[in-house]
Amino acid sequence: MSDETAGGSTPQGRTADPTRQTAAVRIPFPARLNLHAERARQHTLQWAQGTGLLTGDAATAEYDALRLDRLMAYFYPDAGAADLELAADFNAWFFIFDDQFDADLGTRPARIRQLVADLAAAMAPDEAADKAAEAVRPGDGPLVHAFRDIWRRSTAGAERGWRLRFGAHWRAYMAAHEAEARHRTADRLPSLERFLDVRRESIGVRPCLDFAERCGGYALPDEVYRLPALREMRQITGDVVIFVNDIVSLVKELAAGDVNNSVVVHRAHKGCTVEESVEHVSGLANARTDRFVRLAAALPEALVLRGVGRETRDHVAHYVDGMRHVMAGNLTWSLATARYDATGVAAVSGGRRRPWGGLAAEGGAAAPHRAGPAAPQHGSTV
Repeated sequence: MSDETAGGSTPQGRTADPTRQTAAVRIPFPARLNLHAERARQHTLQWAQGTGLLTGDAATAEYDALRLDRLMAYFYPDAGAADLELAADFNAWFFIFDDQFDADLGTRPARIRQLVADLAAAMAPDEAADKAAEAVRPGDGPLVHAFRDIWRRSTAGAERGWRLRFGAHWRAYMAAHEAEARHRTADRLPSLERFLDVRRESIGVRPCLDFAERCGGYALPDEVYRLPALREMRQITGDVVIFVNDIVSLVKELAAGDVNNSVVVHRAHKGCTVEESVEHVSGLANARTDRFVRLAAALPEALVLRGVGRETRDHVAHYVDGMRHVMAGNLTWSLATARYDATGVAAVSGGRRRPWGGLAAEGGAAAPHRAGPAAPQHGSTV
């Protein structure tokens, strides 16, 4: 998942501990950790080294300290071991991809467009193309090679409708980084609503919710997936993740010089203090969560009135639980990870980049990847 920023300021002008700023955010859902979290951690470290996303012991140790695997263990607390391993792999890819934009690439829309095109080409259009997609291609860099692997493993055996949705959400997630680059280079920041139009894609929540279906072994029928209530609940889930992420990561993002943040955008347009902007964003998160609770309470009866069958209603209940897990898990993990503490801020301060932050700058699709063990093969649960 991608991150942007938020926090408060001290009298010395430095940003205050962002964990204190999230106290005003109310997420009334419990966070539960998957019992396979440690297994997923070990698997993904090996996978990331094998695909070339991580090279060397120092990079691996720095990545491991962030405990990104635990975010997925909170998102999917009931997933089987193999599904959680795959989720941890694609989450590693999410964050490593996101870190490519902390430097020069983050202000080069045309270069980002080419990188996105290379990545989109890695998505096999149908199952018949999957065998070809398995092969390592000489021109692939680590980002493309690793993405092709998680795409193939995620979609193996999937229903066509789910596969098309999943692919569309990945493409939208990737393409949003070009729009964010334009925000960074514009004379004026966009309005909060225009900012959210882009950020709702770059946050990466929609592919994560797709994966909740995969973990549950079902794919919602299109006519159910597109119900207005579920559409609004998905948007709420993404917005709450955005607002929490913007609060906890403000210090880190300001250190990296990024402005793609709801707190920064609101403050720029309103001329208020950082603290006032954080309070406003927290209020937006709480209002959306309250709305989610009301929508979720009304949904079961609405499905019955629509004549939706019992099995599909059970799947919808699992899917809605998945949204709750994403909101609660994101907050719990964000307050514990080293990504947003003093160590995480130092890692991107003074022009420093993460060890994996130059993968796209090395040539994107053309960068060589380091050979390593093949990722384990897992059957689809869809």
